[in-house]
Amino acid sequence: MASKLHLSASRGRSPVSIFIVIGLCCFFYLLGVWQRSGFGKGDGYAIEMNKHQTNCNVFPSLNFESHHNFVAPLESSEPKAKIFKPCDVKYTDYTPCQEQDRAMSFPRENMIYRERHCPPEDEKLRCLIPAPKGYTSPFPWPKSRDYVYYANVPFKSLTVEKANQNWVQYQGNVFKFPGGGTMFPHGADAYIDELASVIPIADGSIRTALDTGCGVGSWGAYLLKRNVVTMSFAPRDNHEAQVQFALERGVPAYIGVLGSIHLPYPSRAFDMAQCSRCLIPWTANDGMYLMEVDRVLRPGGYWILSGPPINWKTYYRTWNRTKVDLKAEQTKIEDLAESLCWEKKYEKGDIAIWRKKENDKSCKRKSANFCQSSDADDVWYKKMDSCITPFPKVKSETQVAGGELKKFPTRLFDVPPRVANGEVPGVTSESYEEDNKLWKKHVNAYKRINRLLGTTRYRNIMDMNAGLGGFAAALDSSKLWVMNVVPNTAENTLGVIYERGLIGMYHDWCEGFSTYPRTYDLIHANKAFDLYQDKCEFEDILLEMDRILRPEGSVIFRDGVEVLNKVMKIARGMRWETKMMDHEDGPLVPEKILVAVKQYWVGAANGTSSAE
Repeated sequence: MASKLHLSASRGRSPVSIFIVIGLCCFFYLLGVWQRSGFGKGDGYAIEMNKHQTNCNVFPSLNFESHHNFVAPLESSEPKAKIFKPCDVKYTDYTPCQEQDRAMSFPRENMIYRERHCPPEDEKLRCLIPAPKGYTSPFPWPKSRDYVYYANVPFKSLTVEKANQNWVQYQGNVFKFPGGGTMFPHGADAYIDELASVIPIADGSIRTALDTGCGVGSWGAYLLKRNVVTMSFAPRDNHEAQVQFALERGVPAYIGVLGSIHLPYPSRAFDMAQCSRCLIPWTANDGMYLMEVDRVLRPGGYWILSGPPINWKTYYRTWNRTKVDLKAEQTKIEDLAESLCWEKKYEKGDIAIWRKKENDKSCKRKSANFCQSSDADDVWYKKMDSCITPFPKVKSETQVAGGELKKFPTRLFDVPPRVANGEVPGVTSESYEEDNKLWKKHVNAYKRINRLLGTTRYRNIMDMNAGLGGFAAALDSSKLWVMNVVPNTAENTLGVIYERGLIGMYHDWCEGFSTYPRTYDLIHANKAFDLYQDKCEFEDILLEMDRILRPEGSVIFRDGVEVLNKVMKIARGMRWETKMMDHEDGPLVPEKILVAVKQYWVGAANGTSSAE
């Protein structure tokens, strides 16, 4: 009887049980799909678990292949990846927009011939710039500040021309940089100590500096240990390879000149600027060059002049100029400084220091020719005028024009005045802080891919499309510096980057960058190629990246999968090793990461190349 009841009961429950089991299976399947789609709270747990996975190097043994890799069709009429040949060895130090032969065809007036003059389309080199024979990875920082391999920059002229000024010395297979300069032959440290007796360099008030006519970059090199980052520039002229030396030392620098067009920086960018015997004619063109320094100098910032005409009573014979001439020049500089609302704070020996007032409420200038442009940051390829950039308006004499900045490092993540004042379209204080969180997350992901990021392995770093500077801020370390490039076609955020205490410049990636070959260890390209899809050829941008990237240097691309597939196909013909990876949030995110490493090779006299 019992068995009959049990059998009957089993038969009665069986269909219900089956439906319940099927229903539960469907429910949990749909729940799992919902969570994996990114809309469920469970996704946060999955992402958190991913964060704790084992770190891997650039080319890990684990399978990090993207789910959206480029796969060539079996039957395709599309040609295979183009193989780029090495350029002739005569182009080892090629700088496309500052080539000497092209420069000499332009007027010398106002240094126009030393400005950027890029080749037309039919004259562009579409080959790979070779490294010189014997090229060696630079010394790690801080040793690189004092030593550079001769094979990397094989030019000895400065060791002779500047021998008594301690710029650079040749010793065996290396150059040694004693830290001297024309106006500080006994070393930059003592010179900076004298400046620091007037300028608050030590307390974080001074973070960004500009060196106009930098030589081999020793002023900027020695300011770094005081947590001041300097943008140094000099022309490509008879002082052979001076900017190349600076970059090889691990010091921020680029090829540039005060000529007829604006400097590629926003207004109110620098806390301090100097001319150390830079030989810029400050009184020429009605003071146009000094007015340009004023444009980029922050209210409350300092300008240092060491060299002619300062201390002319001592040096007039050495300079082969008359007392009358030099006295008149200094008087004119003093008058110009007053018209700019600068106050002289110091003059002793070879050094004079002025401070720009924090606002124009207490200016004593009688009259001024103010610039009519409504945007003092719109400067890419724009001609300079002999006019004064007005101070931003203030309501009281105690207010800092443009906004007061916190001391560094607090100012790195503090909301910049341009953001707080609503001067950047679409950027609020809240979105700025969210951007910082996002870039901390991105950089952590990069460090899991490449454990050497953040070490001395990558000293000179470039961000091709810097946005608000979040990448550089998340990486901030004394072991590295970042050149934050804001493309001229992107939203103008460079002023925000400088307010954070970072450096950078404007650029158009359809043209060559103002630097020598092999000057960056790592390049970051976040949506840079998406920005230029309809503006110029990817091939030209990638060849320029290859030119400025050091052998065995790395590139990190972050972009849509379609764009990265195009980039990867070109890169495979450039002697780059590449690897596509998923977004840190998983394979369902269409944005991907492409990592590339440039192979080591050097040029050969017969136009071939060698991996040595």
